[in-house]
Amino acid sequence: MSGCWGIRGATTVEENSREAILDGTKELLQCIMEENEIDKSQVAAVWFTTTRDLNAEYPALAARQLGWMNAALLCAHEMMVPTGLPMCIRVLLLVNTEKHPQDLKYIYLKGAVGLRTQGLHASPQSDQK
Repeated sequence: MSGCWGIRGATTVEENSREAILDGTKELLQCIMEENEIDKSQVAAVWFTTTRDLNAEYPALAARQLGWMNAALLCAHEMMVPTGLPMCIRVLLLVNTEKHPQDLKYIYLKGAVGLRTQGLHASPQSDQK
């Protein structure tokens, strides 16, 4: 039975530039899709957030550049938590899939690897980047 499930992920970038935001977002999205064996046609919606120090470009543009024309995309800033991770892009994908929620892999790359909390599913690859 098919369901609509959420897949989380995050990454960090080195600078507040259009190129860094787009490249980091594309890498994260591609890794999530590959690790979860999801096709872009299964993506219903994506919510992108960035920390307030990232404002040079909308991360949703990266999804459009990857050909995601039918998914609803939304960008926002994260809360300004004093101990929060800077230069961070987070994503929540809502995907239509036959997979069970416990079989989905949450992906955290680069400096965001430390954001994983117990109980989240992550692939071994996310620890290596």
